[in-house]
Amino acid sequence: MFQALKARLFQGYRTGSFPDQPPVLPDRFVGRPVISDACDGCGKCQEACSSGAVGLRDGKAVVDTGKCFFCRECADACPLHALRFTQEYRMAAMDREKLLASGEIYEPQRPTDREFLRFCGKSLKIRQVSAGGCAACELDFNVLGTLAWDMGRFGIQVVASPRHADCILVTGPVSKNMLLALKKSYDAAPRPVWVIACGTCAVSGGIYADSPECCGGVEEILKPDLYIPGCPPHPTTILEGLLRLMDRK
Repeated sequence: MFQALKARLFQGYRTGSFPDQPPVLPDRFVGRPVISDACDGCGKCQEACSSGAVGLRDGKAVVDTGKCFFCRECADACPLHALRFTQEYRMAAMDREKLLASGEIYEPQRPTDREFLRFCGKSLKIRQVSAGGCAACELDFNVLGTLAWDMGRFGIQVVASPRHADCILVTGPVSKNMLLALKKSYDAAPRPVWVIACGTCAVSGGIYADSPECCGGVEEILKPDLYIPGCPPHPTTILEGLLRLMDRK
C-alpha cells in the first residue's frame, strides 16, 4: 500500500488540461484540410485521391473529410500547394454537409438539438458498437477512458448495455455480419436515442465503401446526429465533438 501511495505521489497529476487549454498535438498530426484561393481547379488532387474524397465545386477543390483517409496524397499532388492539411483537430459536425472542407473559413458547428441538450447536456451514456471496423477507431475512443483523458469528468460514460445508453457510437463500415447486431442495439436503447458515426468507415464506408460485404457506413442504416471524421480520429477530435454536442465547449 505504501509503495502504491509513493508511486502516486511521484507520478503526480496525469490527466490532460483539455479543453481548458488547447491540446498538445504532435508535429505529424494531420487535421482538417484547407484550400486557398490559389486553387485553379486543375484536378491533380482529385486524381491522386484514392478514397474519392476530393472533388471540384465551382472550379475549386473540395475535400469530403467524411471520406478522407488523411494520407495527404492530394496535397502532395497539388502543383500550386493550394491544398494543405492543418492541425485543426475540431472536425466533428452535426450535419453531413459540414464535413466538406473548401476555401471557406471554418467555424465549428454548434448544437441545435434542444431535446438532446435537455436529456444529455450534463451527462452522456454511450454504448459503443464496433460494426466491422479494423479496431483503430475503437482504440482511440477507448483511450478517452484512461487516466490521461478521463472523459468521465465530463459526465461521459461507456455503458455495457444499450438499455442504459443515451446514444449509440458506431465504428466501422457496418459489415453485413454486424448489421443485425447494430439494429438490435439501436432498438434496445430507450427513446430518445442518438447516433454517433465515429471514423471515416462509419461515416461513409471508408476503404470498404465499395465492398459488397459492407453497407457503406452507418448513414445507410441510421441517421447520425454527430459525424466524427478521421482514419482514425484523434482522441482530441472525438472528445471535442462529444463536448460540443453536449454544448460543454
